[in-house]
Amino acid sequence: MRRLRQVTKIVREQGAKQLGVRLLTAATRRLGAEGEDLPVRLDDVRKADVEARKPVVIPPIPQDGRLVVNWVTTPPSKGSGGHTTMFRLIRHLESLGHECRLYLYDTFGNTVADVEPGIRAAFPFFKGSIHDVTDGMADAHAVFATAWITAYPAFNDPCAGKRFYLVQDYEPWFYPSGGLYALAENTYRMGMHGFTAGRFLADKVRDEHGMPADYFDFGCDADRYKLGDDERDGIVFYARRKAPRRAFELGVLALEIFAEKHPDLKIHVYGEKIGDLGPQFLDHGLVTPDDLNAIYNRCFAGLSLSMTNVSLVPHEMLAAGCIPVVNDAHFNRVVLDNDHVRYATPTPHSLARALSEVVTTPDFGAVARAAASSVEGRSWDTAGHELEKVLRRELAT
Repeated sequence: MRRLRQVTKIVREQGAKQLGVRLLTAATRRLGAEGEDLPVRLDDVRKADVEARKPVVIPPIPQDGRLVVNWVTTPPSKGSGGHTTMFRLIRHLESLGHECRLYLYDTFGNTVADVEPGIRAAFPFFKGSIHDVTDGMADAHAVFATAWITAYPAFNDPCAGKRFYLVQDYEPWFYPSGGLYALAENTYRMGMHGFTAGRFLADKVRDEHGMPADYFDFGCDADRYKLGDDERDGIVFYARRKAPRRAFELGVLALEIFAEKHPDLKIHVYGEKIGDLGPQFLDHGLVTPDDLNAIYNRCFAGLSLSMTNVSLVPHEMLAAGCIPVVNDAHFNRVVLDNDHVRYATPTPHSLARALSEVVTTPDFGAVARAAASSVEGRSWDTAGHELEKVLRRELAT
């Protein structure tokens, strides 16, 4: 029934021709041919004159100050760091009495009925309603795009509300220079107000695209990630083969070099299943936050690579006394801003060397305690407070 609803929805929204294209693409993939579905609807791109400036219409704010915020997002999934951060911000706004609605942007034909149970299960605290953005959005005080593909429907929809953009990475970097790179980059020219994950992104979109932006510092879920008294037996690697920006291949090569030098230590791998790499490797796959905290507390060091904006992982590792080894890059240093992070040139030998230096550190217990102390007080509430402050200021102008 779900497949039938998908087919019906694709035909209704995009026509029978597009359904044929999708079926042909699926067939060529099974035969081993190249082919990728466009992640954004072509009609949404055609409608968006990104240089046109529409009048900003903001409904009156009621006397009690409660705001209505529309969030345009791809269907959230359990384990997605970007969606987790979005829902942390939503949770804070809802705790202050503001109304938040989700408007799903899905190009695979799923209906709200298909995905809503999974969203409610993964984010049970969310109180708001869930809709399909293709049905149109109701008026709001603020409308948030949350990824480049969602910026197009947020820009095009005629509903009232000042447009904002939750920018958690510089998404053009997800693609080689070409059409998708340009389509992603164009969203920073839509006249929205950015709210970015860390200072680096705010500086970049302001300096390169003239996009007004504020930023929030990364928080840390101290209720989940904390220092324990476990005996440490190895290192850990955040592995995301399906996300090229996480440099999976580079990480595996570094781990193989490390394993040759430290055959007595275990190498814990999580994020997604990667298969058998040798007797030292423990492949945990996708894990819960509680299980992940236990893994961190068993490890001296954690390898967390990011070729674009940094992930949430290094701060979580620090909270558990696990020292992050990160590829040396300006954006990583600016966002992390922590003396306990180890930076290394992104070569297999340099990364392996940095991991070796951590695991051979004398009195590692003291190092772990200092690392955990360095992120104490980094609450996600701070990001939520910053968001509400930005909304109050921008909606009053």
